[in-house]
Amino acid sequence: MRKVAIVQSCYIPWKGYFDIIKAVDHFVLYDDVQYAKRHWHNRNRIMTRQGPIWLTIPVNSKGQYLQNIDEVTVSEPWAEKHWRSIEHNYARAPHFSLYKDWLRELYEKAEALQRLTEINELFTRAICSKLDLQTEISRSSDYNARGRKTDRLLALCQELGADEYLSGPAAQDYFEGEKFDRAGIAYSWMDYGGYPQYHQSGPEFEHGVTVLDLMFNTGPEAASFMKPFPKEKRPS
Repeated sequence: MRKVAIVQSCYIPWKGYFDIIKAVDHFVLYDDVQYAKRHWHNRNRIMTRQGPIWLTIPVNSKGQYLQNIDEVTVSEPWAEKHWRSIEHNYARAPHFSLYKDWLRELYEKAEALQRLTEINELFTRAICSKLDLQTEISRSSDYNARGRKTDRLLALCQELGADEYLSGPAAQDYFEGEKFDRAGIAYSWMDYGGYPQYHQSGPEFEHGVTVLDLMFNTGPEAASFMKPFPKEKRPS
């Protein structure tokens, strides 16, 4: 069996994004679909003592309403500012020192990249490596699959030789399961419920922040706060 997931390209995503990567054999960064402002494509949240704040990569989007994610370019220097914000807010996190040099080098590499999709892939692959995720990763823009919505997802799965497709729950609004049924490819939905809390610096616990928050606060134990949960971490 070969299980595939196809999820839009995002910047330093939350833990659920990496759980869906962990759950499949091949993960596709869906980057040749339309870029959306105020989405997760070029921004994410970190935790501060006052609560979550956004880190946003500035991109060229004015007048380019129909550009795909893989066509989006950076509009001004940003990486040093993001790194400083992370360093300032996580310097006292229990395991920040474990990742500090690694992450600083990542931001230095990212500063030299102009395309958003390349930046997102850089961080996604690096974080997967730190979380010991062995899943194959590619970008949808590397394939010949055509069509829209369900047809495109199905074409990608067929090109990858998938027997099963794992989708994020939001896609249920448009997903046409009968097309996968006819093609003989099983499908299922990712469940993002039941995550246990861990120590966080903010006033209230927030799951919807970058996975870096989990790594800085739990270090080598990060996997025990991700799915599938170890027995002792399962919600009661």
